[in-house]
Amino acid sequence: MKMGFDPKKYLEEQSKYILERVHNYDKLYLEFGGKLLFDLHAKRVLPGFDENAKIKLLHKLKEKVEIIICVYAGDIERNKIRGDFGITYDMDVLRLIDDLAAYELDVNSVVITRYEGQPATTVFMNKLERRGIKVYTHKATKGYPTDVDTIVSDEGYGQNPFIETTKPIVVVTAPGPGSGKLATCLSQLYHEYRRGKVAGYSKFETFPVWNVPLKHPLNIAYEAATVDLKDVNMIDSFHFDAYNEITVNYNRDIEMFPVLKRIIEKITGQESVYKSPTDMGVNRVGFGIIDDEVVKDASRQEIIRRYFKTACEYKKGYIDYETSQRMKLIMEELNLKEQDRKVVMPAREYSARLKQKSAKNDACPAMAIELEDGTIITGRTSDVMNATAAVLLNAVKHMANMADEIHLISPVILEPIIDLKANKLGNRSSVLDCEEILIALSICAATNPMAKAAIEKLPMLKGCRAHSTTILSLSDEQIYRKLDIDVTSDAEYPSENLYYNL
Repeated sequence: MKMGFDPKKYLEEQSKYILERVHNYDKLYLEFGGKLLFDLHAKRVLPGFDENAKIKLLHKLKEKVEIIICVYAGDIERNKIRGDFGITYDMDVLRLIDDLAAYELDVNSVVITRYEGQPATTVFMNKLERRGIKVYTHKATKGYPTDVDTIVSDEGYGQNPFIETTKPIVVVTAPGPGSGKLATCLSQLYHEYRRGKVAGYSKFETFPVWNVPLKHPLNIAYEAATVDLKDVNMIDSFHFDAYNEITVNYNRDIEMFPVLKRIIEKITGQESVYKSPTDMGVNRVGFGIIDDEVVKDASRQEIIRRYFKTACEYKKGYIDYETSQRMKLIMEELNLKEQDRKVVMPAREYSARLKQKSAKNDACPAMAIELEDGTIITGRTSDVMNATAAVLLNAVKHMANMADEIHLISPVILEPIIDLKANKLGNRSSVLDCEEILIALSICAATNPMAKAAIEKLPMLKGCRAHSTTILSLSDEQIYRKLDIDVTSDAEYPSENLYYNL
């Protein structure tokens, strides 16, 4: 993979900039936008970016940092899913706490924002507290966003409990957007000043990249990633007026800046040091770009990936028609087409050939994967395994220089698994999925040298792109994610079944 980004340079720039900012205050509340860990979007659009760069940065500063995690009660109540992991926000909070501990970072507490006694949220709070995690609850801020006098008063931020912290940098993070990070930072700022402390606020937001052109594919890829939030990149007019310098920000930050500036000035009792939303940021990611063309190409591919993802989410009923149309407009803006993703047409053409031979009306699921050397490998659903499993076997056989007709998994292993699935467990379909096939392959590898050679090739699929002609199951999606294969799907179900496609 061609590198377009220097992670080492980025870490040096970013840590230096944060430390410069914290020197001005007794305590700095640093709102972390985007993903603190496993920032897969950044990894895809900035080839060379370390998906865990942010947490490694904090690990370097661990003596100065503690962390507050925010989660919106409404997201817990409706079981909102973190799309790149397929887990709910409450489970992602637990995962985040464990991962932070592995990096020796102190989690101060979890803040449940806009809490109104929701039952599922209360159960989650109990779970945290009984495992020794401090939990605070914040109600919706009275008067927000326009009545600054009420917001900055005992009726507003004053209603929230003060979170005691001990380190100079307090990182406020969350599983996703709309979790109440900003309100938590400002609430803490209010209480700090009431206690005579000089505290500050800054925002660590990776995208959009402020020092990259507005219509750069990297910034447009951010719009694609937040298409459901209706985020739109804009020139930061406040920054241009103050410094005569063109920078990029997004609509929500620009629209909220006058109110945010007034709130900070009301809390501190002095003129804000920030003259623009860009001023508030500590984002140095643009300085890590070393090959702009590589980044542009990766960003275009990410937009196409997001297009397929949005189409599938619309088919599943997760998003509205307007959002799906907005995603199409983003594709058209850069004159991108579905077939610009190299694996799309081979998968579709293979499926079309299968349909010509089939007497059934159901789809004929097929899949294609592009290997590192550019070779395209295909696979199809059979009576034994689904297309996602078949293409993996075909790919590792190719990389191990094995003939296509070689069977890596013995019928002695397959038949009991199929029997267990269909007859003992009562599954409607006996077709094996990715996980089941990989487990069977690993069992065979204990006695079959060819199976062992094939399974050792699996790590070589890391970073490869794949496409399916039908929507993948959650289980198969997760296996591909663990293998670090970038997979997309056409917005079609494998059959006319309703429940058994889920």
